[in-house]
Amino acid sequence: MEDPLDVRDQPRADRRDRVFDRLDRAEPGETVAIAADTDVRPSVAQYRIERETALERTVDRDGPEEWELRVTKQAESAAETPEFDVREIPPKRRHAVLTDTFDRLEPGQGFVLVNDHDPEPLYHELRSTHGDVVGWEYERRDSGDWRVEIEKTGESEAESDADVAATFDVREIPKSDRHPTIHHRYGNLEAGDAMEIVAPHEPKPLQREFRQRYGDAFEWAVLDRSPGEVRVRITKEPGAADGGDADGDDLAVTTELDVRDRPPAERHELIFESYADLEAGEGFVLVNDHDPKPLYHQFEAEAGPEFRWEYRSKEPGEFRVLIGKTDAGSGSGSTATRSDAAADDGPQAPF
Repeated sequence: MEDPLDVRDQPRADRRDRVFDRLDRAEPGETVAIAADTDVRPSVAQYRIERETALERTVDRDGPEEWELRVTKQAESAAETPEFDVREIPPKRRHAVLTDTFDRLEPGQGFVLVNDHDPEPLYHELRSTHGDVVGWEYERRDSGDWRVEIEKTGESEAESDADVAATFDVREIPKSDRHPTIHHRYGNLEAGDAMEIVAPHEPKPLQREFRQRYGDAFEWAVLDRSPGEVRVRITKEPGAADGGDADGDDLAVTTELDVRDRPPAERHELIFESYADLEAGEGFVLVNDHDPKPLYHQFEAEAGPEFRWEYRSKEPGEFRVLIGKTDAGSGSGSTATRSDAAADDGPQAPF
């Protein structure tokens, strides 16, 4: 085995290129040791997918500041479509890694995406960017274990824009999925990143929602107006939160849970099940037809210090609340959300 491949202090693209080069030179059965200061497992997964090569991987040290991996190249090619389990990647990095992985595929190549929630927003993003060359077939839809076979079925005519993290042509997205998809992706943008929306007309209702949920923490710019097509760029301002205040900045919004069409007797159980499925650092937006204040008190009594509750909007027939789990050891959580609480005849809460 050669000396370890040290990719510490390397830009992301250079780091991946060095990993690819070293694995290309490895003989079958050879083990390559990799030292890094960030998680390089996505680069190893991309190599397995692109080179259609079977690999065995062992993680000796898994961060957060030092990573050490041993990757053994197998003699045989990958017999089945390789899996890409992104549950080990922080939620905010997943979309960027997955869109990059799809960009690099050759026609006919693909992988099985393993995720902890429905990755439908990724489908809409890929379709908006690459058109009808996105093969997408669900294999499993279980809580915490969603599997989708993704294939690039032909040549893509996508034009990449280095300044845009995501593009959505809402004309191709079912109407009921449009706003939840866009809010989900916006929630996973890094501060300073931008996304573009292509719509048949200026999406002013969406702009009002953004203003309502995120205040002044985003920039909205109409780039082009033409008959049947308006292109809008939305930029998350540096220091912006995923929701209405800075307390939500450490949560990645995984989905929107609209319970208004559910019988009232079923709602609490569904909401608590959704909360139980969250990982630390994740949250979902609850949409209800009335103020779910009693639910807050139930969570406060039963959940731990990692519980987070933040109102996003309070409109007749539509209340939106971010419910999530923080790192209980970080000093944030339900205590922080109660800091600006108004007086109530019960326990203080952010109402």
